[in-house]
Amino acid sequence: MNIVIVESAAKAKTINKYLGKDYKVIASFGHVRDLPSKNGSVQPENDFEMHWDTDGKSSKILSEITKAVKGADKLILATDPDREGEAISWHILQVLQQKKALKDVDIERVAFNAVTKKAIFEALEHPREIDQPLVSAYLARRALDYLVGFTLSPVLWRKLPGSRSAGRVQSVALRLICDRELEIEKFKSQEYWSLEAQLKKDSGETFLARLTTVGDKKLGRLDIENEEEATRLKTALTKASYSIKSVESRAQKRNPQAPFTTSTLQQEASRKLGFGARRTMQVAQKLYEGIELNSPEGGGAETVGLITYMRTDGVQIVPEAVQACREVIAGQFGQTYLPQSPREYKSKAKNAQEAHEAVRPTDLSRLPDDIAGSLDKDGARLYKLIWQRTIASQMQSAEFERTTVDIAVTGTDGGSYGLRANGSVLVFDGFLKLYEEGQDEKSDSEDDDDRRLPPLAKGDAISDNKIEAKQHFTEPPPRFTEATLVKNMEELGIGRPSTYASTLGVLRDREYVRFDKKRLIPEDKGRLVTAFLESFFSRYVEYDFTADLEQKLDLISDNKLLWKDVLRDFWQEFIGAVDEIKDLRISEVLDALNEILGPHIFRDPGDGSDPRKCPACEDGQIGLKVGRYGAFVGCTNYPDCRYTRQFSESDQPVGEEASSDGKLLGEDPETGLPVTLRTGRFGPYVQLGDVEEDKKPKRSSVPKDYDPQTVDLKLALELLSLPRIIGNHPETDKPIKANFGRYGPYIEHDGSYANLESGPDVFTVGINRAVTLLAEKKSAGPRQRASVLKELGEHADLTGPVQVMSGRYGPYVKNGKINATLPKSADPETITLEEAVALVKAKAEKGGAKKTRARAKPKAKTTKSKAKSATKSTAKAKSKTGKAAPRKTKSAKSKTAASSSESAS
Repeated sequence: MNIVIVESAAKAKTINKYLGKDYKVIASFGHVRDLPSKNGSVQPENDFEMHWDTDGKSSKILSEITKAVKGADKLILATDPDREGEAISWHILQVLQQKKALKDVDIERVAFNAVTKKAIFEALEHPREIDQPLVSAYLARRALDYLVGFTLSPVLWRKLPGSRSAGRVQSVALRLICDRELEIEKFKSQEYWSLEAQLKKDSGETFLARLTTVGDKKLGRLDIENEEEATRLKTALTKASYSIKSVESRAQKRNPQAPFTTSTLQQEASRKLGFGARRTMQVAQKLYEGIELNSPEGGGAETVGLITYMRTDGVQIVPEAVQACREVIAGQFGQTYLPQSPREYKSKAKNAQEAHEAVRPTDLSRLPDDIAGSLDKDGARLYKLIWQRTIASQMQSAEFERTTVDIAVTGTDGGSYGLRANGSVLVFDGFLKLYEEGQDEKSDSEDDDDRRLPPLAKGDAISDNKIEAKQHFTEPPPRFTEATLVKNMEELGIGRPSTYASTLGVLRDREYVRFDKKRLIPEDKGRLVTAFLESFFSRYVEYDFTADLEQKLDLISDNKLLWKDVLRDFWQEFIGAVDEIKDLRISEVLDALNEILGPHIFRDPGDGSDPRKCPACEDGQIGLKVGRYGAFVGCTNYPDCRYTRQFSESDQPVGEEASSDGKLLGEDPETGLPVTLRTGRFGPYVQLGDVEEDKKPKRSSVPKDYDPQTVDLKLALELLSLPRIIGNHPETDKPIKANFGRYGPYIEHDGSYANLESGPDVFTVGINRAVTLLAEKKSAGPRQRASVLKELGEHADLTGPVQVMSGRYGPYVKNGKINATLPKSADPETITLEEAVALVKAKAEKGGAKKTRARAKPKAKTTKSKAKSATKSTAKAKSKTGKAAPRKTKSAKSKTAASSSESAS
């Protein structure tokens, strides 16, 4: 019997169908060992000795593998062909050797780039040994990530309360996002103007041209600074004398893009399909591991991997796949679209290893429309994208004719001016017939180039039909999307293809960033962490340093560096930097953060005054403070001055009437008291009246659904009047109230609650609707509030079905009595059974199932506490019966003492 080890159950199922009865395929379900999340897992003082741990799930899998291997003829390690796959094989081999389970068992390592019958049998014919340099690179990377995380994170917790963690790649990616946000905040928009003329030929055809020269001076983009100058030029060009000075046409080719790497697949899936990096990898994993298709010969269903391995930085594809591409092109599009010779590609990415070929379909003749019925919607869309990109990469170039027309103008003011018109004509579509790469941002010049021009020749008479002066403002650089961040990380050499999705997931799960219209915006805690690291660990969040370290890890893979030498060099400097700030006071940390985050926290008022002057007192300065729940802004004169606000300046009410007493919205018509909009450390709120010594004024938080900038007197008075009494319930005659709570708007009646759909409903919901909502809530029952989103089925390691549920606090996975919350980055609609099982098992190991708590046995009491307890018991009994309670007998006391002693032991 030959035992084959792969990572996933889906992959095992596919391969099992290809191999005969002499093979048994077992899934390891990913890594079987990892470094435990505690101090001492990596010991630099003991030559970086690493201590591995196996969880309950992996222990069962290893036991199954061990049992199967004993007495087997051969162990075939067939995990993925990358660093992580090599590491999994190495771990399994290490465990089996420790258990002495490999006596008389041949060991082979095989790797295949596609889960197809041909690829698997070819791999079995060419076995090899474990690639030790690749394993060394894994060990170095894992040790580095552990040492950085478990050394820096505790420093963050002590010096910057509210922070979660730091990481070697995660912190650099976060810095990219924060640096871009700082650029945007510092950006000062500049006004500029452009002039565009709609010109007309004698034949009546029109075209557009831009003003490019004034006299002998070539105009720059920002040279026309104001409306006055733009109007002067417009007047000079109106009814002026125009003639075509030159017409230049040239042929231009556009070549297709290379086949997908991991990062370009993530980028394009983000642009065209709206997938996040993690979602892209989840769908691609399914396509790689195998999908059940109907056999083209009519012999029933077959399971086959549809794409090659999706974690790669290589852009080349094997010759037989290139030939298959050419055959599809000739058959589907004709010989005109087929280049004379195959195209060859080489990666331009920094630190690219190109160890594996690009992501491509395993069979190019398997057309997207032919297999769409066997795939879910996302799988079909991603397969089509990969197929199109691969085929297009071997198609003929697109051909354009680009035309540039220069026009001489004699203005009505006697001045000489020059205009230019650009246009292009698609002569041959080539690869564009099938596929065109998406764009993140598009410039005005690209729009000009896409215009079509009428036939024009030197000396043609033309006239102005319309002159338009357009006002523009320079714009800050755009925030990153997942696609542009991945592209930037790849260009800088930060991280590896397999880490991009997980890095973005960590940033989101830690709540260091949030998404707004697909753009990444750093949260305050994320900016604090970045500022802290830049101030005290600047070297370790530098882009070049991180890229250089990645390069060293790649050199370890190539057997050109020893992994422990790299760790020693890194650790010596890193631990020195950590030791330097151990005794640093929090006040010194805050001073540094105030400096680096100044433009974000303390907005320049523009009148020359100190942006840090406290608005509530005369001589105080505002600055960062840290509390139990994170950072906020407070006054240096605390406790005399209790001014506070949130970290982010954008949450502070602004306007002409903003002052140290908040923004005055008006007066309450009933009391005549002022109504103000203010911000505190917990966010914006409205207040009625001023603080008095004997009582606090009435306040009400501004709900999250509302923009503080839009709060007016009407809304403020409505908020201050809450809870709103809708009316009395017809059955109980008790009031039904509407209000905002921690989890949003709701109604309440006699201790029962029901959610409202939106914030405005609090002020508008009527009695009939309220009664209906309460009745629906009551009929649902307290134990039926959670609904099933998805049935995942049963798993061999668990008892009963695994379900994805929708609960009051969000989606979660349920198996029996165990409920495991889904991470924020996980999609409840696409989570797989394996992923759900992993969450359930992790929760079970932490004691996730609800258990009846064992009542704690009483501790042995001291003589003093016994006497005190006895006095209380006697008094209590006497108060109930009018008589003193009888004392315990000596034997009873002895029994109690024995019991206490037993409990203590």
